[in-house]
Amino acid sequence: MAESLNGVQLSTKWQEASNRGAAILSYLGEQVPLIYCLEREPQQGEEEQKVEERLLYPLECFLFGEDPCVGLEKLQQYNSSSSAQPCGRVFKEGETVYSCRDCAIDPTCVLCIECFQKSVHKSHRYKMHASAGGGFCDCGDLEAWKTGPCCSKHDPGTSVAMETDECVMDPDLQERAQTLFQLLLRYTTDMLVWEENNELSEELKPKVKQDTYYCVLYNDEHHSYDHVIYTLQRAIACDQNQAQIYTALIDKEGRKAVKRGTLRSCQDAKDNIRRNSEHIIQKPLRVEILHSAVMAHQTFALRLGAWFQKIIGYSVGLREVFCQVALEPAADNNKLCLISRLMLHDAKLYKGARKVIHELIFTSLLMDTEYKRQFAMKFTEHYKQLQEDFISDDHQRNISITALSVQIFTVPTLARQLIEEGNVIKVIIDTVKEMMREHLDNNHRFHFQGHNPDKFFRVQVIFHDLRYILISKPSVWTEALRVKFLEGLCVFLRFLCCMQGMEEVRRQFGQHVEVEPEWEAGFTLQMQLRHILAMFQDWCSSDERVLLLAFQESHRALMSCTNQPFRSELTDSYMCKQILHVRPYKVSQEPVSIHLPISRLLAGLYVVLCQTGAIQYLSDFVDPVQLNFTELADQPLRCVVLAAQVFADMWRRNGLSLVSQVYYYQDVKCRDEMFDKDVMMLQIAASKMDPNHFLMLVLLRFELFDIFNGNCSIKDQEVLKQWNRLTEQMLYLIIVIVGERYVPGISHVTKEDVNMREVIHLLCIEPMAHSSLVKSLPDNESHETGLETVISKVATFKKPGVSGHGLYELKKEYLKEFNPFFYHYSRPQHSKAEEAQKKRRTQEGSDKALRPPVPPPFCPAFANIVNLLRCDVFIHVLRRILQKAVEDRSNRWTEPMIQRALHLVGQALLEEKMQLESNSAEEVTFDFSLKARKTGSEHGKSLFHFLTKMKSLPSLEAQKDMITWNLQMFEVVKCLREKSGPVASYAVDHSKSEESVQDKEKAERKRKAEAAKAHRQKIMAQMSAMQKNFIESHKMLYDNMPENSSQSDTTATVESCGMDVDENRVAVGPQQGFCSTDWEALTCILCQEEQEVKAQAAAMVLTACVQRSTVLTQNRGKMLSTKAEGCYPLFMPPDLSVGTHTGSCGHVMHATCWQKYFEAVQNTTRNRLHAELIIDLENGEYMCPLCKSLCNTVIPLIPVEPCKINYESAELVGQHLTLERWVQIISSRIRGLRATGEADSNSEAAAKEATALFDECQADFRSILSFGVQEPPKFSRSITEMLGVCATTVHRVGLQTAPNDLCPYVPVMSWNTCAYTIQAIENMLQEEGKALFGSLQNRQLSGLKAVVQFSAAQKLKSSQAVIQKHFADMLAVLLPVPNVDNTPSILEVDFFHLLVGLVLSIPALYQEEAVDLQPSAVSTAFNHLYLLHLVTMAHMLQVLLASHDCAVIGMAEEGDEAQAAAELYSIVSQHTDGLKPGVSGFTVERVKKGVLPFLRCAALFFNCLTGVPPPEELSSTAESPGSQLPLLCSYLSLPSNLFQLFQDYRDVVTTLIKRWCGNTAISKALKGEMHIIRYPHKRNRLIDLPEDYSVLLNQASHFKCPNSSDDERKHPTLCLLCGVMLCAQSSCCQVQLNGEEVGACTAHAAVCGAGVGMFLRVRECEIVLMASKTRGSPYPAPYLDDYGETDPQLGRGNPLHLCPERYHKLLHMWQQHCVLEEIARSLEVLNVMFPFEWQML
Repeated sequence: MAESLNGVQLSTKWQEASNRGAAILSYLGEQVPLIYCLEREPQQGEEEQKVEERLLYPLECFLFGEDPCVGLEKLQQYNSSSSAQPCGRVFKEGETVYSCRDCAIDPTCVLCIECFQKSVHKSHRYKMHASAGGGFCDCGDLEAWKTGPCCSKHDPGTSVAMETDECVMDPDLQERAQTLFQLLLRYTTDMLVWEENNELSEELKPKVKQDTYYCVLYNDEHHSYDHVIYTLQRAIACDQNQAQIYTALIDKEGRKAVKRGTLRSCQDAKDNIRRNSEHIIQKPLRVEILHSAVMAHQTFALRLGAWFQKIIGYSVGLREVFCQVALEPAADNNKLCLISRLMLHDAKLYKGARKVIHELIFTSLLMDTEYKRQFAMKFTEHYKQLQEDFISDDHQRNISITALSVQIFTVPTLARQLIEEGNVIKVIIDTVKEMMREHLDNNHRFHFQGHNPDKFFRVQVIFHDLRYILISKPSVWTEALRVKFLEGLCVFLRFLCCMQGMEEVRRQFGQHVEVEPEWEAGFTLQMQLRHILAMFQDWCSSDERVLLLAFQESHRALMSCTNQPFRSELTDSYMCKQILHVRPYKVSQEPVSIHLPISRLLAGLYVVLCQTGAIQYLSDFVDPVQLNFTELADQPLRCVVLAAQVFADMWRRNGLSLVSQVYYYQDVKCRDEMFDKDVMMLQIAASKMDPNHFLMLVLLRFELFDIFNGNCSIKDQEVLKQWNRLTEQMLYLIIVIVGERYVPGISHVTKEDVNMREVIHLLCIEPMAHSSLVKSLPDNESHETGLETVISKVATFKKPGVSGHGLYELKKEYLKEFNPFFYHYSRPQHSKAEEAQKKRRTQEGSDKALRPPVPPPFCPAFANIVNLLRCDVFIHVLRRILQKAVEDRSNRWTEPMIQRALHLVGQALLEEKMQLESNSAEEVTFDFSLKARKTGSEHGKSLFHFLTKMKSLPSLEAQKDMITWNLQMFEVVKCLREKSGPVASYAVDHSKSEESVQDKEKAERKRKAEAAKAHRQKIMAQMSAMQKNFIESHKMLYDNMPENSSQSDTTATVESCGMDVDENRVAVGPQQGFCSTDWEALTCILCQEEQEVKAQAAAMVLTACVQRSTVLTQNRGKMLSTKAEGCYPLFMPPDLSVGTHTGSCGHVMHATCWQKYFEAVQNTTRNRLHAELIIDLENGEYMCPLCKSLCNTVIPLIPVEPCKINYESAELVGQHLTLERWVQIISSRIRGLRATGEADSNSEAAAKEATALFDECQADFRSILSFGVQEPPKFSRSITEMLGVCATTVHRVGLQTAPNDLCPYVPVMSWNTCAYTIQAIENMLQEEGKALFGSLQNRQLSGLKAVVQFSAAQKLKSSQAVIQKHFADMLAVLLPVPNVDNTPSILEVDFFHLLVGLVLSIPALYQEEAVDLQPSAVSTAFNHLYLLHLVTMAHMLQVLLASHDCAVIGMAEEGDEAQAAAELYSIVSQHTDGLKPGVSGFTVERVKKGVLPFLRCAALFFNCLTGVPPPEELSSTAESPGSQLPLLCSYLSLPSNLFQLFQDYRDVVTTLIKRWCGNTAISKALKGEMHIIRYPHKRNRLIDLPEDYSVLLNQASHFKCPNSSDDERKHPTLCLLCGVMLCAQSSCCQVQLNGEEVGACTAHAAVCGAGVGMFLRVRECEIVLMASKTRGSPYPAPYLDDYGETDPQLGRGNPLHLCPERYHKLLHMWQQHCVLEEIARSLEVLNVMFPFEWQML
């Protein structure tokens, strides 16, 4: 309380002081140095507490004049009537923001995720992307949105005006606020714009001057992280760790004090740092020495920034006071307001200070319309200086004050005001000109050779501001706006004058250009201007007067350019009795430039004049005499000719820079303001000039004039080739000028028509994805292409499958609009489209003629262009070309030339036909067909004559259809001209004869097609015969393919003849059937030799991959280790928390071949770049030679032991060997073995205990041998060696230990991997609803069989004593020994693992000292039978106890099953407390359900172990779980009523149940003190993901990193296995794992997925697969947009929705343990150059 009293007292004292400001300042001067910068590394928490208590609290008391809590309550009451506020949330870097494509005024209008979720835009076409940081949410800004400007949170609801707040504010509070804000804001400004040698003011000077200084190091973007770390280590003698921490903080905050001490010591540190960081090409680091008091005040000034934000957030009134203070001019002479001082000093501030100031501006000045306007005026006033500072600064733009332009310039009303009052267009362009002045050459044109790319990049940013200003054109023009806009336009034209004709090129002769000229800068500039030019034209089009004045200014600017084509004298050229009076110029000899922005702007404006009708007033503004279209068109024509000559290889010696320029000139990024405008200008000239003169000009510039005049005879093949190419290009240009009419203003089309045509032509190439279409279409200033409005009309959408993406296919009816010479096709696109369309027409059986489409008619102003197609020069040119073809002078013509000529003929005929159809023949002046027949006909050299001749030329076979179509068109036009009866009938006859010709052609085509079909069928028959042959000879590959059911049927019938199938389809016990499958003869994939699998033969091996797995875990995150309490790995806990899975791709090799291959891989891989990322050589990894799957061991193939049971003797044995007797025999054997092994009386006593159970007829130590023994199989050395290789790998990987052959757990791990692999396969089949047998792929089946046989063979490889001990320990769970503590209870083991271990280790009991023995077939049968029965009963009890607390529903049922179950239940109840009395059908069902997975696994296991085929029904998927049970029971020799087992073995079981239930763990579990695993196990799937991706983004936005409180960008990453959100790729969450620093994901994967991880990086929308610390790979996320495409990095930002099929594919990959394989494959494909540090993820 003393503190708070203190604050109020202080504030009163200040209030009463004569100079309040001085009083407060002197208090700050005294207190601030006592709080901040007292020690080298301050304690953040304590510091903050002191600041709150000693500084901020008294200031708040002064502001409110009383306790702040009371004052605040009063203020809230005043404010309750005020309306809602705009949101104004400031974005951090990487935060997801949303923009609405339907409602946003421009793409910079964005919403934060909270506002978006609560707004109407959620159901619109929205886009999402990551913010670069520094912007703010536009929710509540009425000018930013067409509809829905407010979300439900910021919607005012009531229309109370904001103005009411002003009068509500208490005048005293206002006065105090003004005083305090003035004082503190000035204090903050003074402290932040501090220069190194400044002095503190008198009030702030400390009473006692201390000699404590700080050496402060500032951030810059020139020095690398490592360089700074190195410098710090050298300069201030700190260790690397400390240097790294400093460097990270400097990078984050912008500065850090690295040394505290006397002035002298700091000066030394400064000199050291500068000296160590200086380099020939680098400036030294920026270091300053600051007194500790100054440092303290600066730190407090920053803290005040956040405090201001808090205070002005309380009320609109306080905010307004703050804005007034910030903007009022200073009292002293320099007249800069405080905010201007801060802005102008921005580039010198460090990051942390900039961020605080920018946020303060956001939350104050930009939240209020009036102050936003005032701030915008100030910003514009200082614009030039701010940009200059930004360009010389090296920090990124998002932390520069210049980035605020987007908040001001994009507001439409503000932009208009700034143009009118601040002349902002002129200011911006002047700034650019000033910045680029250094690039001007002597002719006052830009020349960028040797420019600085970084600086140039910063200059370009200024163009964004110009775009923002122009983004929304005015609907109403004022006179002031007109004047200022035109003034801005004139400045812009002056800038364009510097570009007009810049970077001219001259053709190289003789030798190649030595230095490639710089061209990229010019084109970068062009791309920046592309939208600006379009927007200027758009603004002009909205006001007639502005448009005419703009044209006038542009024309004047063009005339003033120094490099105009008005230099040389005019000369005359003659052709076809025509004279052209023009200046001579040759592109191939004189300089030419591709940059003509003013000519192109003029063309654009002219077309707009025509479109708006303002063209009629043009003569009042521009003298018609000065509008010389011949000269206006000359420069664009030169550009087109330059492109043609580059294509004709005439400029080869000018290098790649020119080729690149021509490429971009016609590319989608630049063409609309370059190539398209040039075509436009040529069309304007063609409409205004005499058509003959225009064509002569084109021929002159293409340098083809003499050739077509017939006075040129050159024999040089190279030159002829160039001429041919140029002729092709010249014809192509005429096609374009006449045919390309889809421009609003040139013909009556809309923007939508233009887009539709673009899309049609793109889809004529091939079906395309949405994103490819968007990339191929030009976008406007709002990044919209207009695709969505037209795509559904012209195309149908084909959805994607599990991979790939959705495609759009063009609708049939739009194919007729295809133009093979579409002017936006690149060369590859042109040939692909032509090929595709010809192919399509052939398939449809129509001719291959690609006719010109019918174009829309020209507007009246351009109607004259069509006269090009009928003028004499045109006819002359076509005749010359066709003549060359007819005369077949092969080097004088090319097929593309003829193709273009025929297209032009077609265009002319179509035009004539259209005119004749709409007017009478007398009115039509277009007479192409008449001239084509008449000109030159006296010598038989008319165009029509040549066409007729060409039809029969073999060299023009490909064009035959086109020629035929042209001749038909001639007839059609002739008929239209004559329009009389007889002719009409002739036309019909003619068409009939044409038809008959066509019929013949069709018949011929049909014959050919049928011949081809017959040929195909013949080949198919041969192939099918070969395939059958192959199947016969490679039967093994096809044995388990469910598809060839017919084959499997036949094999089944063959078997059934031999024996009664059902009877012997039993895998366990004395009724065991015959083994039907053994390994076929197999072919080694390396040496291609075939070999049978025999015990004594050389080993054959299967490739395999062993990995730890948590796919089946019931307790995610629990780790198993041999050191931990419990009996792992001998006993697998029932939660299967971590298992060892062995999978194989099923490819077989000889062991020797594999060893050679493996050595070779080791040697070659060591030399590969980053090979360690793909395969881990140290751990024996390699890739399968055939399918490139990742492997780390091989499994030897071991033949299945054929077990021939003599059923009679088995029956006899069975009468004698009951379960009770079997237990006695086994127990005595164990006891005997122990006795011989160790003469330890205790263990003997224990063994006696075990058998004391059945004491009646004591068994003998060797009784076990009396039921039949046989010799174990002998294996060749190579098989034994491979058994060792595989077992060691399984042991090493499974237990994560060093390889150790002698570890007693080696055989145990082999049994465990066998059991776990079977459980994983059973789980996968169950998950996918597939049949237990017959639905596995061949590779899985052979792999599984190999694993089981390999595990079974461990008994021969390992020490028998070890295996005997393991068997005894495992059996102790089934036959518990009283008073022995370390045996787990039946609730603490997984019984399937136990079954596999027992079955595979029991043969070791038969071992005698002198001889190797193993049980005979009969003994084995009984061992298997009794072990399975005992384990099944124990498991049933386990299931029963685990489900003891489940609610029991339903009545008790009748029948044997229920009766047996009830009996069992009552026995168990006697021995346990806590079991509910009574049993019902529900429990029976629960137990049956719980046991089913175990029985399925057991069936798979015994099938692979014994080779006995299962019942047919288990191979069909139709079986329900209920009907599976009896089938499984019969296969496993179990009674179909499982409870019957307890009846059959009542004597033995009663004792066992007592012992089982007597374990303390069970009573604990029943009391609920121990976690029980329920049965059947919960099936693990990947977590449920939301359908809409924005929900995930929302979750990520609320994610707080557990280890850091700062607001730096985080990478929230979701684990798909357990659903936890992690902070990836961030140093704050790195942890130590096995002594190595790793990131959060790697550490999590080690626990959650045993090293395997599947993560979704939410902000990047990308899956990351991880396996081990060093390996990972990106994978497409299962989210698709509406167009069936994924969107990594949210590049396109379309709404995304979950695709269940793809997510299921991921689940499948994880369940099948294919993650490792997928990573290795993708890394192999990627061929990594720069490795990503996956362990840091």
